[in-house]
Amino acid sequence: MLAPSVTMLRSTGLIGIVATALLTGCGSPADTSPEIDAWHQIAQRVTITRDDWGIPHVQARTDADAVFGLIYAQAEDDFNRIEMNYLNALGRYAEAEGESQVFRDLRMRLVVDEDSLKALYPSCPPWMRNLMASWAGGLNYYLATHAAVRPKVITRFEPWMVLAFTEGSIGWDIESVSLQDLEAFYGKQTRPTSAEHTVPQRSDPGGSNGIAISGALTESKNTLLLINPHTSFFFRAEAQVQSNEGLNAYGAITWGQFFVYQGFNERLGWMHTSTGADFMDEYAETIVERPGGLFYRYGQVERPVSSRVVTIRFRTDAGQSQRTFTIYRTHHGPIVRESGGKWIAARFMHDPINALTQSYQRTKAKGFAEFKDLLDLHTNSSNNTVYADADGNIAYFHANYVPKRDLKFDWSRPVDGSDPGTEWQGIHAVDESPNLKNPATGWIQNTNNWPYSAAGSDSPQQGDFPAYMDGYGENPRGIHAMRVLSGKRNFTIDALIAAAYDSYLPAFDELLPSLFEAFRNLPTGSLLRPRLTEPVAVLEKWDRRWSATSVATSVAVYWGLELRRRFGADPDSEALTMYRQIARTSTPAMRVEALSAAIDKLESDFGTWRTPWGEINRFQRVTGDVVQPFSDAAPSTAVPFASGDWGSLASFNARTYPGTKRMYGTSGNSFVAVVEFGRTIKAKAITAGGEGGDPKSPYFNNQAERYANGQLRDVYFYPEDLRKHTVRSYHPGG
Repeated sequence: MLAPSVTMLRSTGLIGIVATALLTGCGSPADTSPEIDAWHQIAQRVTITRDDWGIPHVQARTDADAVFGLIYAQAEDDFNRIEMNYLNALGRYAEAEGESQVFRDLRMRLVVDEDSLKALYPSCPPWMRNLMASWAGGLNYYLATHAAVRPKVITRFEPWMVLAFTEGSIGWDIESVSLQDLEAFYGKQTRPTSAEHTVPQRSDPGGSNGIAISGALTESKNTLLLINPHTSFFFRAEAQVQSNEGLNAYGAITWGQFFVYQGFNERLGWMHTSTGADFMDEYAETIVERPGGLFYRYGQVERPVSSRVVTIRFRTDAGQSQRTFTIYRTHHGPIVRESGGKWIAARFMHDPINALTQSYQRTKAKGFAEFKDLLDLHTNSSNNTVYADADGNIAYFHANYVPKRDLKFDWSRPVDGSDPGTEWQGIHAVDESPNLKNPATGWIQNTNNWPYSAAGSDSPQQGDFPAYMDGYGENPRGIHAMRVLSGKRNFTIDALIAAAYDSYLPAFDELLPSLFEAFRNLPTGSLLRPRLTEPVAVLEKWDRRWSATSVATSVAVYWGLELRRRFGADPDSEALTMYRQIARTSTPAMRVEALSAAIDKLESDFGTWRTPWGEINRFQRVTGDVVQPFSDAAPSTAVPFASGDWGSLASFNARTYPGTKRMYGTSGNSFVAVVEFGRTIKAKAITAGGEGGDPKSPYFNNQAERYANGQLRDVYFYPEDLRKHTVRSYHPGG
């Protein structure tokens, strides 16, 4: 229930008393009444309209007022996720979650320092400071008007905090640093003799898909764009934000940010996919201890190692406690681990003001040239971008931040920090990357695969670019995307949706022939032969397509997972070369024994190996927790599509959890939109589960069935469309 409106409080003469009660920790009582009154005046200039799916459409006179309303609407839907995202970004997560998160916070604090962010804030251009102040005001006004909401840690938001979280990817660049290695180095605040390097987890689970189709291949002669991020579910909200200053953007917004991260405006659209380009490096530093402190060798000289003290607070049952660390850095970057007697420094992009500039201003770009000029800021470090516009252009922009390097060094490993030759030689210009504009094939695709198949036969040539431009290679989703696009014409919105949900699983084209060969070559007397005859027959007849009723999909996925585990494949890899290596070098015994184990598992968990895929693969949302609990006893929805690892364009990454036999998805298709750019915008979209984060909200899980069936709903982009589907229209706080 909403707290009393400010108008009501003013009319009863209670505003000062209530403001003091509501804003504990937000300032002195003498400051709160004028501040709330100022926020209330802004709120009266903002209108939030909720459509029949609960999506907020925010309208205001200025961009700053629109930001105020947008973040207020987000807070209404899921304040918890906003706060947790900022606790993470600021390196304060342990203050809410306890000591287990101390090194997660320390990793962020290698880069983020509150004092430096506060000092940076005055350097922001005035227009940006206005937006940041409105952002803070919108959140604080929400807290002031929602007395029942109890923040875990942040009771007052400050404008400078925005600079900690300026780019909307699901993983910050620093999060590729291994927490295990970081703890080994800093855990006892001594210099350990060695630390085992571990492969970091993929920051964007399962990848993402972007497809652009030119008017030459569409029925309407207008361009089409597929926006399909494969992030963790509920990581982003869906919204439209509009002002009289040229802002009119719709799409997916990472909780707590005030810009549309993946979406479209009335003239163009953009879809980010994780890049395989090398945008960060490690330097092996030679450390020497002198009477004056620690130094590192660089060329013929020794430079002092920088250090600063960081205090990490963490929650305990008795209240807040803390640990203090001395963290180190060289001019290459912060020290993150030790290996072979060398300290390893990580170097990456950190440019908050320009990152926020690029993230926000691209939402207001009106054409190709303006959008491309923003790429010159080089601050969308971990992403490629698929683009389409109303002028008929489609484009692919590769990796917006790629350092130039001397090719004589192996940049896939730490390089010698004492050798000046390993210094970056600037950043590659946008036109020095493997980009595309209006290819002859008429389509562009990127599935977190390499750029060298982005437009089929009209793609950039791998030999024209340095090897560090891509480390991913091709993947099964890329093969699948080319299959559904090549040679096709007369695309419509619905036809592109059908392509995005095409049920083919090409990874099994690579894997299954090796299984069939191994089964045929089993000795006549092998006990596995009668055991596997029927499952193999089912797989041989299978058309490699998922469906909720498919038994073959169940058998194939369980077998594929078991084979990958036995082979020792990188669990985070989806490279086509990995599947080919498994098919070529796994032993015949490994293949058939993996199938036998898969059949045993299915029978143990479900009573029969002939279990349809939809009985296993489920979407469940029963709480608003950031980390969802799962239960086979609770309601859930059958999902026919499978993990993108197998080449499914519609991705649903699921696994079992303690106490469950069914597999529950937590990432994959999180937001899907298809947009047509003509004289007017036409679009359809779907969000995993629903817009609201509160289980009591009618919008908490109202999209689950449509989500599972790939049944996208109409987007109400224009006021005349929205009016027909308006459920509520109101001012923040009212």
